[in-house]
Amino acid sequence: MKSLETRRIEVPEVPSNREAPVGGGSFAPATPPPQFDDVVSSRRGSHSKPGDRVDGRLPDDYLLQGRYRILGVHGVGGMSIVYKARDLRFVSVTRLCVVKEMRNTAADPELRAKVIRNFEREANILAALNHPGIVQVYDFFTEGESSFLVMEFIDGRDLEASLASATGHLSPEQVIDWAIQVCDVLVYLHSHKPHPIIFRDMKPSNIMVDRAGRVRLIDFGIARVFQDDRKGTMVGTEGYSPPEQYRGIVDQRSDVYALGATLHHLLTRRDPRVEPPFSFHERPIREANSGVSAELATIVSKALEYDVDGRFASVEKLRAALSQLGNSQSARATLVDDTVSTGIAPLELWRFACEDEIRSTPRVHNGVVYVSAYDNNLYALRSTDGEFLWKYPTGGSIGASPALHAGQVLVASSDRVLYSLSMNTGRIRWTCPTQGSLWSSPCVALGHVFFGSDDGKLYAANVQSGRIAWSFQADGMVRSSPAVMDDLIFFGCEGAVLYAIDITGKVKWRFRARRAITSSPCVADEFVYVGCSDNFVYCLDAHSGWSVWRYRTNGAVISSPVVSDGALYVGSADRNICALKADTGALLWRYATDGQIASSPCVANGAVYVGSTDGMLYCLDAKTGAFHWQAQTGDAIISSPTVVQDVVYIGSNDHYVYAFPA
Repeated sequence: MKSLETRRIEVPEVPSNREAPVGGGSFAPATPPPQFDDVVSSRRGSHSKPGDRVDGRLPDDYLLQGRYRILGVHGVGGMSIVYKARDLRFVSVTRLCVVKEMRNTAADPELRAKVIRNFEREANILAALNHPGIVQVYDFFTEGESSFLVMEFIDGRDLEASLASATGHLSPEQVIDWAIQVCDVLVYLHSHKPHPIIFRDMKPSNIMVDRAGRVRLIDFGIARVFQDDRKGTMVGTEGYSPPEQYRGIVDQRSDVYALGATLHHLLTRRDPRVEPPFSFHERPIREANSGVSAELATIVSKALEYDVDGRFASVEKLRAALSQLGNSQSARATLVDDTVSTGIAPLELWRFACEDEIRSTPRVHNGVVYVSAYDNNLYALRSTDGEFLWKYPTGGSIGASPALHAGQVLVASSDRVLYSLSMNTGRIRWTCPTQGSLWSSPCVALGHVFFGSDDGKLYAANVQSGRIAWSFQADGMVRSSPAVMDDLIFFGCEGAVLYAIDITGKVKWRFRARRAITSSPCVADEFVYVGCSDNFVYCLDAHSGWSVWRYRTNGAVISSPVVSDGALYVGSADRNICALKADTGALLWRYATDGQIASSPCVANGAVYVGSTDGMLYCLDAKTGAFHWQAQTGDAIISSPTVVQDVVYIGSNDHYVYAFPA
């Protein structure tokens, strides 16, 4: 992949109004001002002429407009030079300023006119602004082949210099403070009348911090008055600019993205200009800097959503989230859908130790929890206190979840056998052998139990006797658990096909995806929903198999979706739990965890519960995704939670089954 570099289109690079930093994080002293005698001498006339340039730059002591004495070069850009100068109109005090020169040497008259228009646009925009976080414009004029902009001198340094001089990671608290100040400026710009102003080039080098710690936005060379009905040419800095800006489309949320990219850079020290574009999700903040809270990482992640509708709706929303986080860094607070709430992890009711990982979903019936483990056993535990009742050992590890039906527990094992056990005693009732390991969880419906096998078949067995009624040969191993609607059975296979077959085992339709379908389908309102390792969540018409919509995540979807009150909830290997509109697939909210999500969500009492490989069980508001609480286990959670009578049950790879108050 070719390296990425900073580029601008349409408007030339304009150097910043900044003071060069020195080592150790201190500020470089200002150039000593000229003495009064020198000022008087300069007013009598400068010996320098416009042609007396050194390497194309104005020499020291050059006098512009009989007023601005050049003290030295402050910075150089592609089409401009920035000088440090003194305003000689102030005789009794030393008034420093910054003079930006843009030379217009283009031979093409149209290009020359365009350069002048760009310069005048910047000057007029800046001159009309009045905010303490924006550099003031004192004057602008044209002299010879150059146009000049005279601006306020800021005694400070930019955040790129601050980052370079730091020996380690910047303080997250300091970064939050800077970000809130930047948001204040952006809110002012976005509220500008008669038209909002989109900054369009947010990055560390365009944010100055003065000696008092105040943030100042500089370099408005590509800022423009935003008009909703106008599409422009892409301008900005590669790595920081959002995807829509590459198409010449911007709105307030474009600045939200660029600020998110800036915060990601400041917190991780990883420069997005040398990374693949739009790949922030592949570089989680907390992997690079463990000192950043999950809450702050979530806020930045939301700001960096590829889809503009997934970001904060406005800078005000982003600022509110950062402010709440900044006010309570010790509280567990997470933002989703523009809200931040704090919560304390509930005290566990009990835990029970198995002998190996628990990846299955616990099932609860009549005060008993049934759960299977990789130690080959199916366990029965008392739901009130986790007291051991009985266990049944199979001949292999158990990753499938048990099914409960009419006094029996049905459990599939990697020893290739489906078992039927008595709920009360754990005694065996019947077995149903296959030719492959069983990782698909059984589903009971229509007088049969349906389950898949690594031999590539879906089996239908009589639920009372275990006798196989029929089997269906799929295009790959069947690890997806079947779902049933009316007389149709839906299931996926590792061969990248989702099937709908009727009660006789005949194919009704098949849908081919791009990769394995391990996720178990969910059926609701005549639609079937399923996740896929090709990073998509699919919605299909349950009767025809036609695709209704699909939603792309940034990772494989092993988690099985669940639908409740018109919303679909599903996890992804991209570390997010998503809520989508069930009828359209539009994103409602997204919550980022610190680990991949293979766990399938459970919705109960207005909340969503889901486990993550970061070892946490998360409880989120079902409508908004607002954080309620999280509970820590000792290892990754692949198990999916079950909520019964205000208690949530879940297993962990730390070998424990947990019960928490919901």
